[in-house]
Amino acid sequence: MYAHWESCAAQAEESHWGYPEYLASLCNQEVVSRTQKRIVRHVKEAKLTPGKTLSTFDFKAAKAVNAPQITALADNIGWVKQAHNLVIFGPSGIGKSHLACGIAHRLIEQGVRALFMSTTALVQKLQQARQAYRLPEAIAKLARIPLLILDDIGYVKKDDAETSVLFELIADRYESSSLIITANQPFGEWDQIFPDNNMAVAAIDRLVHHATIINIQGNSYRKPKV
Repeated sequence: MYAHWESCAAQAEESHWGYPEYLASLCNQEVVSRTQKRIVRHVKEAKLTPGKTLSTFDFKAAKAVNAPQITALADNIGWVKQAHNLVIFGPSGIGKSHLACGIAHRLIEQGVRALFMSTTALVQKLQQARQAYRLPEAIAKLARIPLLILDDIGYVKKDDAETSVLFELIADRYESSSLIITANQPFGEWDQIFPDNNMAVAAIDRLVHHATIINIQGNSYRKPKV
């Protein structure tokens, strides 16, 4: 307000505004400035891949992607408020991570806090927390973030220690916070992620209970066309 009161006053005088109109305009500029700063801060906090927004996603090249469905998810924060999940399946190079970042970016603009991480990196952090006897605190910290993006879940090692902390994270967020998960493998192949079949079934059950499932078919659109 301090930075703009003089220019706003000049406009008010030129446009013959009354005091209420002048004050409303000045307050509106303050709101816009604070909103923009919040978005920049939360995008940085979310660790989204730079440049990966829906406006930069080539929907024409990725014809298998349902653009209206993606846009609807990005423009509606209701599913995050209800702690629903989004699972995006598809082969490597089809744009799953880009879509996840793009949806998260649009939701952040609407006030949702998010965090994007490779599943492998996050699981390693949770393992370190477990070794330091601080796993509950680490999971509770993540629980404060309404939307957590687990990228490339299929690359987690088939190891009891890793998959157990991953399951604890999924179980903790069930019906309390949202997940976006990208995966190369369909659910039928998740025994490659969870060595214990019962754990795999339990994890899938929690994920799909309130979830939108998107299965993208096709070839990598990153490959050069010959």
